[in-house]
Parts: sequence; C-alpha cells; structure tokens
Amino acid sequence: MSQTPHTSWIARHKALTGCGAVLALVTLTACNGTDTAKSGDAAPSKPAAASSAPADQAKKTAIRGSGTFKVGSDVQPGTYRSTGNGESANCYWERAKDASGEADSIIDNENAVGSTYVTIEATDKIFKSQDCKDWAAVDPKATGTPKAEAPGKAGTLKVGVDIAPGTYKSAGSTEGGTGCYWERTKDASGSTDSIIANENPTGQAIVTIAPDDGYFKTQDCQDWKKA
Repeated sequence: MSQTPHTSWIARHKALTGCGAVLALVTLTACNGTDTAKSGDAAPSKPAAASSAPADQAKKTAIRGSGTFKVGSDVQPGTYRSTGNGESANCYWERAKDASGEADSIIDNENAVGSTYVTIEATDKIFKSQDCKDWAAVDPKATGTPKAEAPGKAGTLKVGVDIAPGTYKSAGSTEGGTGCYWERTKDASGSTDSIIANENPTGQAIVTIAPDDGYFKTQDCQDWKKA
C-alpha cells in the first residue's frame, strides 16, 4: 500500500531536547536522567534477520556506541549498522553540519530500537552516537540470505540482504505497543526525503517491498510473513 509519508503521524523533525535534537517516529521515547525523547515522534526497531554474533560485531567495530566523531578523521564516510539496541537503551544517532550542538546543525537523526543503519556522507562534519551498540561498517556490495519473514520489532532491514522483496502481511500492532509502523526507504540517510511510503496501519497490515527499495523499517508490529 504505497503512499506518501503521513505528516500527522510520522513526520520527522528536529527538536532540541535533553537527549539532543532527536528524530524519531510515531511515539515519544523517554531518555534516562535528564535525557528526553523527541517531540511528536517515536523510535524505530531492529532486524533480527541479519544480526551478527557479538564476537563478529566486535571484530568489525568501526564506531563505538557513544561519542561525537569528526567525519574524515575519527570516522570515514560510508554506511554503518548497529544491532541489539533495546527499547530502554535510548540509542540515538545524529549527522550534523558542524559541532555547534545547535538544532539547525542537524542534518538527520533518529532514536533507534533494535537494528539501525546510517549512511554518513563525505560532506557531513560530525557523527554523534549516544547509548547505541557499536557500529560495524557495511560493505555496499555485500550480499546476504534475505528472509521471507521478519520480526515486527526488527527495526531497519536492508532489502535483498536482511529481507527479500515481496508482499508481506502482519496482524497489526503488538499488544500494549505504541502502534504498528512500517516504512520503505530509498537509502539509510535518515532523511524524510528518502521515504518511499509508510503507514501506521489499523488492524491487519499488508505491504509490498520492491526489489529496488533500499530498506524496510518496522516498529511495534506483529511479525511479518510473505503473503
């Protein structure tokens, strides 16, 4: 069910909070201590479909889970993946134009639950990661064994690697969850411009993931299976 992004439910925007300027989807995410989540949105989830074992993750670690890094010296441009981020971990990442810390410097950001991908561009100046699991570099040419099903709280899945293209069905929101949310995107920039289609379905959900989609994101949905 392809559509343009819902501005009322999942419009992503920058707002300065105790956690920093936090970009999230669907619901508010609370942070520990003085940290808070971002206004009017909620957090994504993670893919179990292609999660790496802790030992493998440690070998491939490119960015530590918390810190502010200068692009080009501390961290190189490219696509990275962090997995295993729990709902209470308050994983947050941010791409920024400079190190001013001001909301206007944010290029894109996200509160992530489960698995998350981010592409750091050569023109970015700063990459910030807070309370996330370590990040591993992703080989853009890498292939996987994509699955024909996905956990409903998987987070962000790479199409053709973590999940196979096709039409999928979910029974809808998880019991006690914040509401099922799915999103198809062109890339891992985190930009709203990269969204191909998304939805907060009521009841059963069906979505067709195209072969040329970049990523599929799922949050607080019941498990997806090919229809």
